[in-house]
Amino acid sequence: MSRTQVAIVGAGPAGLLLGALLGRAGIDNVIIERSSAQHVLSRIRAGVLEQGTVDLLDQVGCAGRLHREGLVHHGIDLAFDGALHRVDLSRFSGGRSVTVYGQTEVTRDLMQARAASGQRTIYEASGVALHDLDAAPRLTFTADGVGHELRCDFVAGCDGYHGVSRESVPASALHVFERSYPFGWLGLLADVPPANDELIYSRHPRGFALCSMRSPSRSRYYLQVPGSDTAAAWSDDAFWDELRRRLPEPAADRVVTGPALEKSVAQLRSVVVEPLRFGRLFLCGDAGHIVPPTGAKGLNLAASDVHYLAEGLRQHYAAGSGEGLEAYSARALARVWKAERFSWWMTATLHRFPEAGDFAERLQIAELDYLVHSEAALGVLAENYVGLPF
Repeated sequence: MSRTQVAIVGAGPAGLLLGALLGRAGIDNVIIERSSAQHVLSRIRAGVLEQGTVDLLDQVGCAGRLHREGLVHHGIDLAFDGALHRVDLSRFSGGRSVTVYGQTEVTRDLMQARAASGQRTIYEASGVALHDLDAAPRLTFTADGVGHELRCDFVAGCDGYHGVSRESVPASALHVFERSYPFGWLGLLADVPPANDELIYSRHPRGFALCSMRSPSRSRYYLQVPGSDTAAAWSDDAFWDELRRRLPEPAADRVVTGPALEKSVAQLRSVVVEPLRFGRLFLCGDAGHIVPPTGAKGLNLAASDVHYLAEGLRQHYAAGSGEGLEAYSARALARVWKAERFSWWMTATLHRFPEAGDFAERLQIAELDYLVHSEAALGVLAENYVGLPF
């Protein structure tokens, strides 16, 4: 049996960032992860970081490579009716911007920093179970064929929506708000130069498309596809052909094709769990909420959750105050719901909903046309895209 102050379930970017923030504050923590470190690093995820997320990585000393290799973007392009319209994010958000840097790279940087710090991380922990969450929490699990028990003051559930943390809360104690969308995103990663210096969000009668990137030589593209589609049903050539069909001609002409390094379909959902606290368990990131990727908010919401929770834990241990922990769920959810609203709006405005009919499609065009010609509307888009304050 061993003991720590905070047990963190999940070694993704949320769990690792929380561990780094707590370590800086002198709060002992142990991270428990059911997968191997290699598997954690193999997950392909988005990589548009708000300034607040970058600031947190700076705070824990993990942003050096990000500042060297990350791509700072001051705008995005909206494509509709065969034309590109650039949105100057910095102009309409008071000089703020976003940074393109893959979530895998964020995880790698945090993982390396944790290893160098000597803080404990237990990978490939099987049978993880949470007990006595309302009084004196403890975790039981098996690692290297040996059973373990870890006692702690608090548990941070950073292990995703289907992880053990959320499942350990009685269903009667949670209210789950959920919306599923009738389509998915088919994503393709390739070592080819991006079609544009900034992201292109394209609304097209055939369906939504997104042109993104990981670096000046690695691109990430997405297509809206029926929810029943599989990646195996799409050849590389079919993907590239369809992508070009959904882009205005100048952007389509700049698409450089190449073999897929990875291809997968992600289903789109909006989910919020309330509250984000049960006894001494706190849910962070995907364990408590999921957003469609359209607004690039998933990782950034996890970072703001972690920020609020780390503040509460610092107050508890440094000043004996429970105020921050008591306020955690309400503070986090206030920001979560605003991001859910924005991600829903982006999704509803840019995607094709076959059942909605021609009238709804004309409203989408009117919405986008109004947006790109209204400084007030552009300000709302820019403020939300670069990220609301923590």
